[in-house]
Amino acid sequence: MIFPKDFEAKIGFDQITAKLTSNCSSSLGVKRVGEIRFSSNFIFIRKLLDQANEFKQILQSQEKFPSLHFFDPIESYPIILIEDTFIEEDSLREMVLSLKSVLACKAFFSTTENYPQLSLLSSAIQLQLSVVNQLDATFDDAGKIKDNASSELQRIRKRLKEEEGKVRKLTDQLFRQAIGSGWVPEGASLTIRDGRMVIPVLAEHKRKLKGFIVDESATGQTIYMEPTEVLEANNEIRDLLHAQRREVVKILKELTRLLRYNLEDVKYAFSFLATLDFVKAKAKFALELNACLPKLVDTADLNWMQARHPLLYLTLLQVGKNIVPLDIDLSHQSQFLLVSGPNAGGKSVCLKTVGLIQYMIQCGLLVPLDERSTIGIFDRIFLDIGDQQSMENDLSTYSSHLKNMNHFLANANSKTLVLMDELGAGTDPNFGGGIAEAILASLLERKVWGIATTHYYNLKLFAEKASGIKNGSMQFDTKNLEPLFKLEIGKPGSSFALEIARKIGLPRITIQQAETLIGKDLIGLEALMKSVAEEKLALEKKQREWAGKENQLNQSLKRYEALATELEAKKKEIINKAKIEASSLLKETNREIEKTIRHIQENKAEKKETRKVRAGLTDLAKKIEPEQNSIPVPMEVKLEVGDKVRMIGQEVTGTILSIKGNSVVVQFGIIQSHLKLAQLVRSDLVVPNYEVKNKRVFGVDILSKQATFIPTLDIRGKRAEEVSAMLEEFMDNAILLSQAELKILHGKGEGVLRKVVREQLRRNKSVVSVKDEHVERGGDGITVVVLK
Repeated sequence: MIFPKDFEAKIGFDQITAKLTSNCSSSLGVKRVGEIRFSSNFIFIRKLLDQANEFKQILQSQEKFPSLHFFDPIESYPIILIEDTFIEEDSLREMVLSLKSVLACKAFFSTTENYPQLSLLSSAIQLQLSVVNQLDATFDDAGKIKDNASSELQRIRKRLKEEEGKVRKLTDQLFRQAIGSGWVPEGASLTIRDGRMVIPVLAEHKRKLKGFIVDESATGQTIYMEPTEVLEANNEIRDLLHAQRREVVKILKELTRLLRYNLEDVKYAFSFLATLDFVKAKAKFALELNACLPKLVDTADLNWMQARHPLLYLTLLQVGKNIVPLDIDLSHQSQFLLVSGPNAGGKSVCLKTVGLIQYMIQCGLLVPLDERSTIGIFDRIFLDIGDQQSMENDLSTYSSHLKNMNHFLANANSKTLVLMDELGAGTDPNFGGGIAEAILASLLERKVWGIATTHYYNLKLFAEKASGIKNGSMQFDTKNLEPLFKLEIGKPGSSFALEIARKIGLPRITIQQAETLIGKDLIGLEALMKSVAEEKLALEKKQREWAGKENQLNQSLKRYEALATELEAKKKEIINKAKIEASSLLKETNREIEKTIRHIQENKAEKKETRKVRAGLTDLAKKIEPEQNSIPVPMEVKLEVGDKVRMIGQEVTGTILSIKGNSVVVQFGIIQSHLKLAQLVRSDLVVPNYEVKNKRVFGVDILSKQATFIPTLDIRGKRAEEVSAMLEEFMDNAILLSQAELKILHGKGEGVLRKVVREQLRRNKSVVSVKDEHVERGGDGITVVVLK
């Protein structure tokens, strides 16, 4: 149950349906938009949401989905039902094209398990391919009945072509004679009048050409005549045209009879096509909203994260602004929220956001929430918002509100969501506040869920003390006196009436008088609430700063751990290599010593042989001594600001911007790097044996990146969430390698990937321009990026 009758208009759902209508490709889908209804059937709602979510995935993946041809056959159904009737050529051809689209979709869903709900929907299609092929085979590419649709039609059309050729040949001959005689208006040509080939003749010469007057021009100066010589041939053509029409009608009756035999299957096929158009419209709208399918439960529940008012989100998006999302958490222990705060602070928007999103989900539409949100199902949604004064019913605004409250109290239960704006307003605050408090208490007794907005202090105090309800406030910047549109649950909000009055510029004496009339107690409470709000904002700012520093610390820790792991691995590698070399060297030395001892013993230590063996050992000693050049020694050159330098082991040259102790700031292209003096060498100097053996001692292997970098990124077939990281890495490498122009292949499709790429590129300060490729080289399926 929905209350009031104009609920959809009050929360803006009529604008949602208007956007869905514009997303439909046919009147079939538009009719389905008009059939949207609120439902509390969990299984039905889940099916609708899954269908929309699956088609959203199809659009995001840019999977090759069959092209769709839409035609509304509603006017053809009565004709099909009547025996010996037929559908005209054009309408029948449109139906055949649509049925081919239906079977193509069925084939698509039968080959994948990624879209279970849409596959289930298509599996119910019983229309046979042979029926559609039989219908399709009758038409040519122009949508007309083929000559060979029947042997009689083929014979008639052959005769018709022959006769038309004769008439054309004879008429051309007579026309040339008339031109030679000067009877034809200048620039005139043969034409058709009343289905007959005629010659245009000047009125003063109409007696000179034998024939029949068929027509004349508007001025009467030109007469269109059918020569006597072609009269009989034209009559034959007229007879053949009638025969052709009779044969075409005969064929159309046969085709219509085939549809009649399969009418129920045909109707379901078109019903499927209508549903698919509607589901596609919902999926496209979900992409516009960045909407998703949150966790849906078959109970009353409302735990929302990052809730965004759909219409406000789209409006702000058009002007380049971001919406402030809301986090709302209601539970069975605390199912009611009382929202207070300044005027124009977002209380009513909060109320409408809840009403519109809840109504959308129960109408089967994906909603703009974080996918971790939990959203329940309510049997009833009641709304009381806006000025409802009724002169026809002799009701004031407050009386109308009370009438609504009476309906709420009589019909609300534990599966009802109640939304009340400015509760208690419109009458004496003392009486209005008391009545509003009593209404809230009655609703809480019934375990009703809901949100109400107010300025009344007694209601804020009631929400603080009563069970089942909690306070919430719209935050306010007390320094700049501006609303922040953020919802904070747990404490009441101030109206900031005096602060807003000061900002507007009311005289100081007037404000002082107001403070006196209000009283110190109430002003003190306002000041306390203001102080709490300021402390809250300050605490949030500190928390953001701490979170940022913690994030930096975590990143540094990860880099340190990665570096330590890499060094440990290199250490083990060097030690193992040294052990292997030492073992090999030891074995070789032992062999030489043993050989030397044996040689001395065999030659009985003769001086000549001893000197020879000693020389061999000396050579071995030289062989195993460490080479002086094996230890890299950077050249001792003092570096100064402005020097052209490069990192040892790299080829890219940069300029020194500043030197502080052992730390140096170097400009490499558009990138500034903080390095150590020991890592740098002047570009005009060479360090022998050092760079050759240490290609990857410091930083990034630029040479390797230059050798492997490709200035074209192909993201076709990727999901939107995969593209961001790929594009970021691609742009980083391009900037590091000082690339001038890049190309990104994303394909055309629905334009989802193109939109994601363009938005990310616009945020990159290194990008000079973004444009489509030339139409002959890919057009808007390729984005060309020019870098600084």
